[in-house]
Amino acid sequence: MRFNGSDTYVATEDLKLAVNAAITLERPLLIKGEPGTGKTKLAQEVAGALRLPLLEWHIKSTTKAQQGLYEYDAVSRLRDSQLGDARVQDIANYIVRGMLWQALTSDKPVVLLIDEVDKADIEFPNDLLRELDRMEFYVYETRELIRARHRPIVFITSNNEKELPDAFLRRCFFHYIRFPDKETMERIVEVHYPGIKKSLLREAMEVFFEMREVPGLKKKPSTSELLDWLKLLLAEDIPLEALRSKDRRTIIPPLHGALLKNEQDVHLFERLVFMSRHAR
Repeated sequence: MRFNGSDTYVATEDLKLAVNAAITLERPLLIKGEPGTGKTKLAQEVAGALRLPLLEWHIKSTTKAQQGLYEYDAVSRLRDSQLGDARVQDIANYIVRGMLWQALTSDKPVVLLIDEVDKADIEFPNDLLRELDRMEFYVYETRELIRARHRPIVFITSNNEKELPDAFLRRCFFHYIRFPDKETMERIVEVHYPGIKKSLLREAMEVFFEMREVPGLKKKPSTSELLDWLKLLLAEDIPLEALRSKDRRTIIPPLHGALLKNEQDVHLFERLVFMSRHAR
């Protein structure tokens, strides 16, 4: 199995190499990068390109590693016992299979996405070391060993909110998705908005990349936010002249709320524009 890209996702050569290296090594692919650079989308596209089922485990701050394996629903069993349900005799009826269990026991290979692993407690990655390494785990309630029928292709994404343990990193193939350059970004836009006017794209890209270079921004606009902004520019039929300026520091881009996502950055940008106007 090799990933050679897809029609709906622009993957650089080094990203395709990373995906195929992880498949060859049979190790999880740990993907880092700015929010909005397509980390989650990558797993979805690889599953589609290789025609494999996709299982998505989205991590929250309260997520525990055990939930990816299985959970014992003791509350339901107690309720059923009070109702005299015969199902209580078999504890297996109250074992809820997690995403990793489903991935290991699938009849065919699957792509498993563990999304935003750094949101969970610092012990979360450590608690999955053995399971991800050996692709097996033990269910104590039913006294059975769950082993992989087919080793899943595992994608793990991180936004760098927390440092991950060294022991966990050793078990992964790592790739950092660099922010796209202008040429790559144009290809990404073409995929989403085929036939977009070159003049509009050129002016919008200039505004976007110059906005990313504004010093002090708390959150720089990302790829997904550029796509949202372009969608609005097209929907509202914003004239090209609204984006053009000899000195872009003296104008606030139309619909800038699609690019700047917190009040500090909006105020900072407005202050810079105000200062630039009065310095002229």
